[in-house]
Amino acid sequence: MGQLMRVTEFDFELPPKLIAQIPAPSREGARLLVLPPVMHAGEPAKAPNHATVADLANHIPSGALVVVNDTKVLRARILGNKEGTMGRAEVFLVRKVSDAIEGDKNIQRWRAMGRASKALRPGTRVVKGSLVIEFQGAADDGLFEVVLSTSDGSSLEEARRAAGQVPLPPYIKREPLPDDEERYQTIFARHEGAVAAPTAGMHFTPELVLQLRERGCEIEVCTLHVGLGTFQPVTAEDLDDHPMHSEYFEVSRDLGAAVARARARNAPVVAIGTTVVRALESARDPARPGHVRACAEETRLLIQPGYRFSVVDRLMTNFHLPKSTLLALVCAFGGTERVLSAYRMAVHEAYRFFSYGDAMILDRAPDA
Repeated sequence: MGQLMRVTEFDFELPPKLIAQIPAPSREGARLLVLPPVMHAGEPAKAPNHATVADLANHIPSGALVVVNDTKVLRARILGNKEGTMGRAEVFLVRKVSDAIEGDKNIQRWRAMGRASKALRPGTRVVKGSLVIEFQGAADDGLFEVVLSTSDGSSLEEARRAAGQVPLPPYIKREPLPDDEERYQTIFARHEGAVAAPTAGMHFTPELVLQLRERGCEIEVCTLHVGLGTFQPVTAEDLDDHPMHSEYFEVSRDLGAAVARARARNAPVVAIGTTVVRALESARDPARPGHVRACAEETRLLIQPGYRFSVVDRLMTNFHLPKSTLLALVCAFGGTERVLSAYRMAVHEAYRFFSYGDAMILDRAPDA
């Protein structure tokens, strides 16, 4: 970046009571903080507007391209027992590496985290129902290599889903409830592979989608499988020194054509969530500013103040953790002081924070 970007610049005081432990009673019932556009020099600044997500269509220009993330959250958390000793063990599946057939058995290779009262060594097998998870050793990314199979030849996919739980974020201090199966997914969820939800999209309902379409908005999808890095604390003093975890994303030809149509009619591209921002900006077409290329690859893109956005014009996003790369992204998009001022207002007005919390919507700052 050329200059030290201290992570402490993205800090704010957050009372623990504002960290949402349950979702709003309805998806679109969450509050929505609407930031006004940045004024030109000499013009008086306007105050943010307090609304609800049910009003979202009124805050997105007619004809806009609205892009959502269609990733689906894995039932990634498995509480089982070690074979033989029956000691308790917890396995958190992070990323599938491959499917294969060994002999007459279907297997899957995954990267995972694991913990138990004693070290999980190569050869340790953890069992939950018919699912068997065998630890192979440590991978070069600090995770475990594990092999999944079934003890009775039953469907491996069904056994994995039956054994797993919804992986609620660590700041939600409760066990998953039946309602979390639905509410910790978006209505767009199609492609399984995330270990955390793209939370801004969780506010959407079919009725809200219809309202946007009636305003002439196009709604398109990208895929970005949210990884563990979304919860990884930034421990480096300089954000440039923070190791970004790789996340898989896909941008289709259809989405690329939709972006081109939006540019042709001078309509904004609206990202629903920071995951969509990272996918679209990772797919930016260097030969055609403002456009994207079709691609399916990994991204480690770190967006912080000083980044020049190419694709995204407006952003709807939940409120993020202090000193996080996600908050740095929002500050890069909207301007650091403008965004942090909005966060301080949100705290004062008792908005609910993080995955099950409220949202904000803002335009890109002119110098971003």
